[in-house]
Amino acid sequence: MNYFFAINDSECADCFWIVREHKISSKQEDDMPSKFTSRTTWREKLERVQEPKVVDIPPKMQVRFGTGKMLIPKPLDVDALIRQTPKGKLLTTVQLREELARRCKANVSCPLTTGIFVRIAAEAAEEARREGKKTITPYWRVITGEGRLNPNFPGGVSAQGRKLTAEGHKLKRAEGKRPPAVKGFEKLLVKLSPKS
Repeated sequence: MNYFFAINDSECADCFWIVREHKISSKQEDDMPSKFTSRTTWREKLERVQEPKVVDIPPKMQVRFGTGKMLIPKPLDVDALIRQTPKGKLLTTVQLREELARRCKANVSCPLTTGIFVRIAAEAAEEARREGKKTITPYWRVITGEGRLNPNFPGGVSAQGRKLTAEGHKLKRAEGKRPPAVKGFEKLLVKLSPKS
């Protein structure tokens, strides 16, 4: 089986199985090109029946996160938080992970599965747009903790940059191999609605 990344047995085994079930192969789609396609639609991957899971932080990840509990979120929860980001506002992946963890009373949210589910939400949104849906998840408003664009989104940083500039955001030039960043992004971050 080909997975778009490798995870060894020293990492979180729970993450590995979640990722395996959301396997992505490498073909091109039309319209908004994607690096990955699958026989399973992105919508099916997004809506897959799965409950959030809280596990002990794996030993190898404790160096980065310390001890405590780690949330393995469900894709629809990630999508729902992204949908709370209105036009003109931005959401960092750090904010997203912190809010997911807070809602499930965990110390952290798994960065691996959260990142994959952000990607699935983005691909499902583009799939819905191609099907004629007018309202889709505004995935292009999700940026890194440093305010940088995501090269793994449909259409890459150029497509995300076009969508953000169309909403009035200003971008800094890319630095070396690092993607462009949104100028003054810290002042543009969404305040997520509290939910238990």
